[in-house]
Amino acid sequence: MTLTVIAAFEAKLGREDDLRTALEAMIEPSVTEPGCIVYEPYLDPNRPERMVIVEEWADQAALDLHFTTPHFKHVVDVLDELLAAPFQIRYLTDTERPA
Repeated sequence: MTLTVIAAFEAKLGREDDLRTALEAMIEPSVTEPGCIVYEPYLDPNRPERMVIVEEWADQAALDLHFTTPHFKHVVDVLDELLAAPFQIRYLTDTERPA
């Protein structure tokens, strides 16, 4: 069963482009990680200060490894300067459907 992650971010006023740049820089190194299936950032068209990243990982171990990578540690440090509030992470799993 795969693990889906939705990470939500809200930039400080005037830092929207910096947030977008920081999150987009995570795409290339993340998609090359073992177990990364999807890693897609999205911008809220009505609130440009808000972004989310939708991720899908093969399992919890792959996500745990992602959290230890240099690019993840770097972006966490950068986000401290850019965010209006701490980012939020939601974890989702597939539902089993009756036959």
